[in-house]
Amino acid sequence: DNQNKEGAPGPCMSVCFNPEGTQLVAAVGTLVLVFNASDGSLVHRLKGHKDNVYAVSYSKDGKRFSSGGADKSVIIWQSNGEGILKYSHNDTIQCVEYNPVTLELASATASDFGIWSPDQKSVSKHKIAAKATSLSWTSDGQLLAIGQFDGCVSVRQKDGVEKISIRRAGGSPVWSVHFNPAAEDGEDILSVGCWDGTLSFFSLAPKQLGKDKTLGYDPCCARYFGNGEYLVLAGSDNKATLWTKDGVQLQTICERADWIWAVAPRPKQNYVAVGCNDGSVAVYQLNFSTVHGLYQDRYAYRDFMTNVTIQHLTTEQKVRIKTKDHVKKIAVYRERLAVQLPDRVLIYELREGGEENDMHYVKRNTVQRAVECNLLVVTSFHIILCQEKKLQLLDFQGVKEREWVLDAVIRYIKVVGGPPGREGLMVGLKDGQVLKIFVDNPFPIHVIKHERAIRCLDLSCMRRKLAVVDEAANVVVYDVMTGERVFEDQNANSVAWNSVLEEQLCYSGKDQLCIKTGDFPIHRERMQGFVVG
Repeated sequence: DNQNKEGAPGPCMSVCFNPEGTQLVAAVGTLVLVFNASDGSLVHRLKGHKDNVYAVSYSKDGKRFSSGGADKSVIIWQSNGEGILKYSHNDTIQCVEYNPVTLELASATASDFGIWSPDQKSVSKHKIAAKATSLSWTSDGQLLAIGQFDGCVSVRQKDGVEKISIRRAGGSPVWSVHFNPAAEDGEDILSVGCWDGTLSFFSLAPKQLGKDKTLGYDPCCARYFGNGEYLVLAGSDNKATLWTKDGVQLQTICERADWIWAVAPRPKQNYVAVGCNDGSVAVYQLNFSTVHGLYQDRYAYRDFMTNVTIQHLTTEQKVRIKTKDHVKKIAVYRERLAVQLPDRVLIYELREGGEENDMHYVKRNTVQRAVECNLLVVTSFHIILCQEKKLQLLDFQGVKEREWVLDAVIRYIKVVGGPPGREGLMVGLKDGQVLKIFVDNPFPIHVIKHERAIRCLDLSCMRRKLAVVDEAANVVVYDVMTGERVFEDQNANSVAWNSVLEEQLCYSGKDQLCIKTGDFPIHRERMQGFVVG
């Protein structure tokens, strides 16, 4: 987070990374600031401009970057901060954008745009009908979209000829245009942020894809991640938000003290830089956590934040459910699948009369309410919400049937079978207790008390032994009848009993898989990757 200690010299109007993601360049007041992207240290403080700088852009080879501003000049800098070339327009430079394929640079003002090429002495310039606000090249570098103050987007060839014009109803300024860098089926998709408070998407047919997304604020900058799956949007609400490429809002990345004029995802990494009206520059890390559910041979996981993929671990069949909304939690049990979205929970079931390994899921119910929970569990007729120390049992219409308030925060919960409507749950608590709860019984049953917080647990197939993993990564097996410890080991983060052999236990941790069968020695083998279940 860079705050100028002497008071910011002016607003930060533009930010960009070099292609390797090691340098961050920011236009702040009259300065071009170059930061080390890893630690935030200031590498160069460049004073080539005589007035405010409005735009910066990095070339695809990483050897040079450009800046343009109110002094009507475009400066081309080497990556070491040395200015090597300068050219001018007759008006304030509003935006600059390097071509993603060649080393050509586009620059635009209130009256024209130009394309500079390293192998040409002069800059070819072409008139435009209104002030340019933003520029974006197609992924093949052949066409240039110019967002304009009059509410139009002019898509030009390199020779200046207009190929397509997109006119926004109402004529509000188009303040942001950006092509998705990953063209879908050869088709370029353009995001358009307009100061009527909307975000919209267009193909070059030209055809609008879907309806306008109403934002409630004016978007100043929208940028796709390099893989084209996500979009970062920021503007007059002082926030930067994460969206899917299809325009589903996922999450607020940050909230600043002033308007955010510029955003830039860091190449090859999940970081986002933001530039604010108060002159501050900040970088935020995005953590895409694993959201998933596992029951026997069916594993369901979140894919690109809005899809649920269900994988049959034996047959390796996969099916995908597109929810077109932010998937927050997933739970699987027998033929049921529950998917929590921001304002509802979807309940799916395997179609009736399907084969044993059938993967055809159909929607059975929708619980039309927003639910907040740390953990979500589904059974034959209910969903169970875990909220800190509390468990709530809801039917598939969303009606609360039962509630349990426990002694400590719930850390782990697992359905261990039972007749439909009378299933049993094993619940591990932060204070080390393990309880058994039947969904048709208001009274929890104490099973064991462990000395540390429970991280993971499982019950053997004959219900005689309970294995727990605690927060210190110990795995301990208890005899359920006597409560005595019958086995323990270290370096575990997840545990499971064999579903057929009562005496066979598997646990993993520290890149190692361990199998313990009866009184035989532990079998250990190296295994790369993080075990999810």
